[in-house]
Amino acid sequence: MAEWDNPDVELLYDINGLAREAPDWADHLMEYVGEYGTIVALAVLGLWAWWTARRRPDAVSAVAGLVWAPLAAGVAVLVNVPIREFVERPRPFLTHDGLEVLVEGKRDFSFVSDHATLAMALAVGIFMVNRRLGLVGILVAVFAGVCRIYMGVHYPTDVVGGLALGTAVALLLAPLALALLMPLMRAMAASPRIGRLVSVSPESESEARAGEPDAERQPRDRDLVA
Repeated sequence: MAEWDNPDVELLYDINGLAREAPDWADHLMEYVGEYGTIVALAVLGLWAWWTARRRPDAVSAVAGLVWAPLAAGVAVLVNVPIREFVERPRPFLTHDGLEVLVEGKRDFSFVSDHATLAMALAVGIFMVNRRLGLVGILVAVFAGVCRIYMGVHYPTDVVGGLALGTAVALLLAPLALALLMPLMRAMAASPRIGRLVSVSPESESEARAGEPDAERQPRDRDLVA
């Protein structure tokens, strides 16, 4: 099959061709956004979600979910390491001529995209806690993938694979991760020093104390009655 009969390669040239036609300032902007901007945007969305989650009745579980988001991103990138080594797909600019490459020095394997994997894991983690901000995050993650194609450093299927991997890790490992994180979040919520990092609502304080043994709760109940 000729490379121009391959939809993956055709789409690569179509999207990357926009970089050749765009002014230099637009390419520099896309380079920054594709390398750093989308991840910074997702971090801001995560902090925004955390700020609002602390005021929810289920603040303890919500904050636990948001803690899982960056952890899921890290796990997904680690899972990608053996995948890349197994597939061993070269970067597109190494095997296809005429691409406008905006970032130099990318010599590792191409499938799947670390950026797309990390971005989507973060976005899905946010989505599980805050649907509105999570949808915005998913759009940002998809745009991050498009940027990687525009920059000439990934095939479209690299990006699709990364988005799928990030989604799978964030969703499939969430039950186990939350089971491990919830006791920690309850302990933090009950702490007078760092409790506000987890909860600022009376309802979630009650939720945190619900996880404590009765022997530990009763003295506090008597103090409240007194």
